[in-house]
Amino acid sequence: MKIEIFKMERMQSLWENVVDYNLSESGVHPLRLKDWLQPEELEELAAVEIGYTQTNGTPALRQNIARLYPGLDPEQIMVTAGSSEANFLLMWSLLEPGDEVVFELPNYMQMWGLSRSFGARVKPLWLRPELGWQPDLDELRKLVNGNTKLIILTNPNNPTGSILSRQAREEIIRQAEKVGAWLLVDEVYRGAERNGLETPSFWGSYDRVLVVAGLSKAYGLPGLRLGWLVGPMELVKKVWTYHDYTTISVSALTDHLATRVLEPERRQKILQRTRDILNSNLPLLEDWLNSFNGLFSYLPPQAGAILFARYNLQINSTELVEKILKEKNVLLVPGDHFELDQHLRFGYGSPEGYLKAALAQVAESLLALKG
Repeated sequence: MKIEIFKMERMQSLWENVVDYNLSESGVHPLRLKDWLQPEELEELAAVEIGYTQTNGTPALRQNIARLYPGLDPEQIMVTAGSSEANFLLMWSLLEPGDEVVFELPNYMQMWGLSRSFGARVKPLWLRPELGWQPDLDELRKLVNGNTKLIILTNPNNPTGSILSRQAREEIIRQAEKVGAWLLVDEVYRGAERNGLETPSFWGSYDRVLVVAGLSKAYGLPGLRLGWLVGPMELVKKVWTYHDYTTISVSALTDHLATRVLEPERRQKILQRTRDILNSNLPLLEDWLNSFNGLFSYLPPQAGAILFARYNLQINSTELVEKILKEKNVLLVPGDHFELDQHLRFGYGSPEGYLKAALAQVAESLLALKG
């Protein structure tokens, strides 16, 4: 099997920890343990035995995850090392060469690359900016047919920060149901809505829905590497056999801490912090974008610490990002990493002073390029 290079992750892994300013992240600035644990809870960590945990997640952790999905049995949850492992396990266990996949674009490209590497035929379903980054439902109806094995979405979306409308959700479910396709929805940005209204999960809307999520984006805890997948019981049992060949289990510390994070009251406090950062920083980024007198056009994101802007310059997006990186030591994400050139993804979840300083450096490169 030949694996495609994951362009965005490769660029980030090379540069995100060495640049002066990293605006490539799609989550808010990470929390520290002392920011959300009480002193006595910090003491508890010293007593955690560093052994293997239950491989599908401890009962307490899965019980807290189950609260997020009404009617879900905790046995229908598989805890994974980040949502990326959940995505990988589902691609590996579901797809065979020749299967057809309808894949929402622009999007985080992990499952795009994995689907192709596992031999599937991948057909893009484009979100259209003229529709408010919603899909064209007539196009959806043409793409989904009796050969469609899987439909893949990210909702809220990365990189646009858009949330599917009720009409779009209902039509996607209708089309999946009509042909019996699996509907896989990455909901890792759920909880990071700027208006505080949590996006309804796709879980429970159809008997072949699979949902992936985790603690990285909305919670500001990417370093815990804690994700999960939920689905029909038999499918989750099948995925468990694949999980035995990968990480086996998350770390004992990760499981312990994630259980605390997802306690209902604490979860709401952490998500409120995320929303406060988003609503404080987005006006700063928008003012900066608008200061260039028409260089950028964009739709404000509804969720996530990401803004996807089109730029009016005659330069490829990767070339532009590499130029800014070389000249100003600032990392952004190019649009062609989402198969949509002439765009940049700005991460705006960092501390205010950091964001302002980073944007000032980017402005110098852009102004020089404009002449």
